[in-house]
Amino acid sequence: MRDRHIRGRSPEALALYLLLCTVADARGLSYYSDASAGDLLGLDAARLRAARAELAGAGLIAWQRPFYQVLSLEPPPPHAVPAPILPAPRSGGVRRAGDILRTLIEQAS
Repeated sequence: MRDRHIRGRSPEALALYLLLCTVADARGLSYYSDASAGDLLGLDAARLRAARAELAGAGLIAWQRPFYQVLSLEPPPPHAVPAPILPAPRSGGVRRAGDILRTLIEQAS
């Protein structure tokens, strides 16, 4: 996030990326089927394919049926402007993933 790897991504792509990061094993591999991922995210097949293509095109994931792999994030070029870092919540409370994603999307706009 800090290096703007997810900036400008659609909500569907962000949701898929969050799911894949959450369920990936130590090598970044996920064994979730498209049907399972779509059901969990509320995405039909076409929207899931579009989200997957968006993430793969950005170099965030690799996909070869039936596996997804979350890829290592490379640092941005030295001339890139760093993204602002979100302050930690002061309440010590738990934040919902949807609220976090909404905040990131708003900051990226």
